[in-house]
Amino acid sequence: MVNPNEASKDLRKILDEQVVLGDGAMGTLLYEQGVFVNRCFEEINITEPDKILKIHQAYVEVGVDFIETNTFGANKFKLGRFSMAEKTEQINTAAVEIAKKAAFENVLIAGSMGPSGTEIEPYGPTAKDEVAAAFKNQAQYLLKAGVDFILLETFANSEELIIALRALAEITDKPIVAQMTFDENNKSFYGKSIEEVISVISAEPNVTAVGMNCSVGPSAMLNTLDIVRNATDKPISVQPNAGLPKRVDNRTLYMCTPEYMAEFAKRFMEKGARIIGGCCGTTPSHVREIVRAIRTLDRATRSHKPVAIPVVVKDSKKAQPRPVIPLNEKSQLGRKIAQGKKVISIEITPPRGYDLNKTIEKARLCAELGADVINIPDGPRASCRMSPIATGIKIEQTAGIETIVHFCCRDKNLIGMQADILGAQALGLRNLLIITGDPPKLGEYPNATGVFDIDSVALCSVVRNLNQGFDIGGSTISPALSMTIGVGANPVAVDLEREIDKFEQKVMAGAEYAITQPVFDPEMLLSFIKAVKKFRIPIIAGIWPFTSYKNAEFMANEVPGVVVPDELLKRMSKTTTRQQGRTAGIEIAREIVEQIEDHVDGFAISAPFGNVKLALAVLDKIDITEAVA
Repeated sequence: MVNPNEASKDLRKILDEQVVLGDGAMGTLLYEQGVFVNRCFEEINITEPDKILKIHQAYVEVGVDFIETNTFGANKFKLGRFSMAEKTEQINTAAVEIAKKAAFENVLIAGSMGPSGTEIEPYGPTAKDEVAAAFKNQAQYLLKAGVDFILLETFANSEELIIALRALAEITDKPIVAQMTFDENNKSFYGKSIEEVISVISAEPNVTAVGMNCSVGPSAMLNTLDIVRNATDKPISVQPNAGLPKRVDNRTLYMCTPEYMAEFAKRFMEKGARIIGGCCGTTPSHVREIVRAIRTLDRATRSHKPVAIPVVVKDSKKAQPRPVIPLNEKSQLGRKIAQGKKVISIEITPPRGYDLNKTIEKARLCAELGADVINIPDGPRASCRMSPIATGIKIEQTAGIETIVHFCCRDKNLIGMQADILGAQALGLRNLLIITGDPPKLGEYPNATGVFDIDSVALCSVVRNLNQGFDIGGSTISPALSMTIGVGANPVAVDLEREIDKFEQKVMAGAEYAITQPVFDPEMLLSFIKAVKKFRIPIIAGIWPFTSYKNAEFMANEVPGVVVPDELLKRMSKTTTRQQGRTAGIEIAREIVEQIEDHVDGFAISAPFGNVKLALAVLDKIDITEAVA
């Protein structure tokens, strides 16, 4: 939610800090309450205000950041069709007052303004000045009544939207969100391309955010979002319909489920959308799932800078950092990295239960065939697995190979994280891979909460301090820890500039090596390595051997932070048997390894579905025929 102490409720400041979530449809819910579609929906503000209040309250209760006033068609042209032009002020004022009754202190009020509803010269008889006056007239009433920003939405004619923006520029400096509607061919209803329209709108100085709403469902809008991102540097808003409408028993229904909308909301965010809401067909149920999907994900990923960790010194003298144990003395892994030798890591996911026999057998096989370390994820995709610390300890005690234990910020507060790191050191673990962690909504327990006291950058600082001999409160600990500090990296992040910035922050916070997300596009990895040259630390490339076309599609579409080139999907689509799929997956992985081998410091090979033979076959430690059998 937005900050309740934000005195000015300035949308511009809030957008700098978080993704902003809006409400859904108004007309859809009025229709469900028995309001006929041929009625003036805006009139209900003054005739049946409780209906509008009920809808606003339903959206506020599910946790939105803003609600839109019921004023989409409350301009003199549209109201004039119902002989209500003289009630323009009354209707707009009443709408804002109803929204204020519903909104908590920390919920913004968006003054909704749609197109004029009249054809403008040269396409029709209405003069541009007359339309501008109508927009200015409606906006003045909304602003006087106390909206926090203006939302210009569902404009089909970019020229009309420009008229509205320039009219508003004469009367207010409040934030303005400008949204167009496009068809499935990425054209406006006047035939203009998205690139052209968005570029022109973004150039208007009073536009705070620009985007799209209505007309199409979330899938089509996701594809359009890529085009919009390349056409503007303004924050982007996305408010799709709940799919395309269908006629069922003389009723217009929108078929997208709340869960479907929520999944696409996550993808909107990953592709850079900063305002996310719904349009026709979306209900509080849809918006509730969107809020659940985005809140934790946003909190986990929003920080561009390390989270500040206040150091409260309890002793009379501040703890002084001690000399840090060199990387080559911390562990066998540290020694190999420090010596510039290539590291071979095999990723093995902990079991769902507590029986580690099969896991240990796999680790032994990896050790026998020359792997350096076993890489153990921490609740990947927010699933419930055995503790990676416990798994790592048992593997090191019984399989004769070191482990890298993933340690994420999702599940424990800062005190609990520090306690576990101290315990890991005491039990003999020496290698940590510090990650923020997948939000619970991605996994099997979507109602679980994510803690996220700090992010991966800040946790690097915590471990660095522990390695220097003092804890988060500034108190001395003795002896100091000797943990290697690994971090994640995503060479194909949607916002690559942000990823590079955060990678530098991790290095400055104490990171000593990095393991990337699975690499399927070698060129993107090499570009990332070049971009981080000034603050380069050893980079171990993640490698995932596909097992089937279905597995390749899943990696491409369902795993955040992974990009699979179309040519690889086409190649995998030609496989028809399990053996063919696995063979092709291993061959592709080998080709990627060969292309990047001279540019990275090692490989972290995943074992899909726990099959370490596939991972070992990628490294040519096992024959392909044995691995795919």
